[in-house]
Amino acid sequence: MLTSYGYSTMIKVVLLCMILSAAAMIFPSGAQISILLTVGIALLFTLYFFRDPNRTTPDEQRVILAPADGKIILVQPHAESTSANHQTLVSIFMSPFNVHVNRIPISGKVTHLRYCPGKFLMAFDNKSMESNERMEIGIDNGEIEVLFNQVSGFLARRIVCTLKSGEMVKIGKRFGMIKFGSRVDLILPPSAKVAVQPGQKTRAGETIIARY
Repeated sequence: MLTSYGYSTMIKVVLLCMILSAAAMIFPSGAQISILLTVGIALLFTLYFFRDPNRTTPDEQRVILAPADGKIILVQPHAESTSANHQTLVSIFMSPFNVHVNRIPISGKVTHLRYCPGKFLMAFDNKSMESNERMEIGIDNGEIEVLFNQVSGFLARRIVCTLKSGEMVKIGKRFGMIKFGSRVDLILPPSAKVAVQPGQKTRAGETIIARY
């Protein structure tokens, strides 16, 4: 299953591969093989990158799920927390080989939605949290509010987010993606008890990040 978020990119890649394949015919046979092999690898990687497997949302209440596939690289107090508001930062790094479709971490109402232009530092660089291009999202279910950011990376320069302010959303549902390597940062409220640790792998819509 391929994600509709990547259709435009996939069409462009397919057309480019067709042009390169046709152009390869004017070269000697040795060069043709190299060009066609490169084209084939590029096409297969593109299709692999935009895969969108189905996920099964855990049958458990009061949980916050991973919005992205990847690896936990940070679990620490949020820098902007105060003594009266001990928020926790959980960061998920997404390599180019991870599924990049993002999913809703908690059911509720979209209360915050802001696009922030910025730099394109390496996604595993912690400075990217504040400096890179990102989409800030907040969801409130009436009991807690979870904030999370889609953060672009060195290769990822296209953030897709289909959410609208005031929209009601359901946990585990698709809402966008970040193309070609990136990270997602979650800012969890004091009542959330983190259930993951650095180095752990996550699956969007399935891995429980915290309980409350």
